[in-house]
Amino acid sequence: MTKMTTLLALLTLIVTLPLHAAGDIGVGITADMPRVEFKINGKTHVIERNQNTRAIIDPRFARTSRPCPPFCIQPMTLAPGVETIGELEVIDYLQRMSKGENILVIDSRTPDWVKHGTIPGATNIPWTGINPKQGATTEGIVKILTSKFGVKLAEGKDSFDVDEAIVAGDTSKVFDFSNAKTLVLFCNGMWCGQSPNNIMNLLKFGYPPEKLKWYRGGMQDWAVLGLSTESK
Repeated sequence: MTKMTTLLALLTLIVTLPLHAAGDIGVGITADMPRVEFKINGKTHVIERNQNTRAIIDPRFARTSRPCPPFCIQPMTLAPGVETIGELEVIDYLQRMSKGENILVIDSRTPDWVKHGTIPGATNIPWTGINPKQGATTEGIVKILTSKFGVKLAEGKDSFDVDEAIVAGDTSKVFDFSNAKTLVLFCNGMWCGQSPNNIMNLLKFGYPPEKLKWYRGGMQDWAVLGLSTESK
């Protein structure tokens, strides 16, 4: 090996070496936020950006064109009162959740997608579990609402009463949403209808829109920014 070859190899190693290997975060989340670390249910999660400045997007999110329907571009606003948020807001909600606030960050995708990586600290609740057209029953949806989302079913009420209330357009007498969690929902990106589907079905059940937050960019934008993921 010539001296020139050795020098080129050394320069290549220096360029591609992750900056934080030397104790430095060269690619921060923001200028004031190099990385974040938080605990949820006793498990430590870390979010930072890929430190390799030559990294490229995950091929799973590189396609620009998928058949529409079903992969149609979603609007910026899903429904009145439902806030559309970005990455920094998602991180903020995760940090607040780790401090005990009544929040749940939800990956609405099916497990076959989630196994490849999700946002650290997120809980997988597939969109099919809250969609009657996908086989979800009222009883099953009520179970998710009461066991995972902090919703209370009124005393003496059952799924039949819930169905009647939904048809009537008023679920206030069958559900108590006063301690319901703020839900932050996402899926694969601005062309993905899974988290929007979850949100629209939750609204039909009377979930307060101000307690529903939508990360429209989803995993595609998360991947574009090189943010950390976790496998489930």
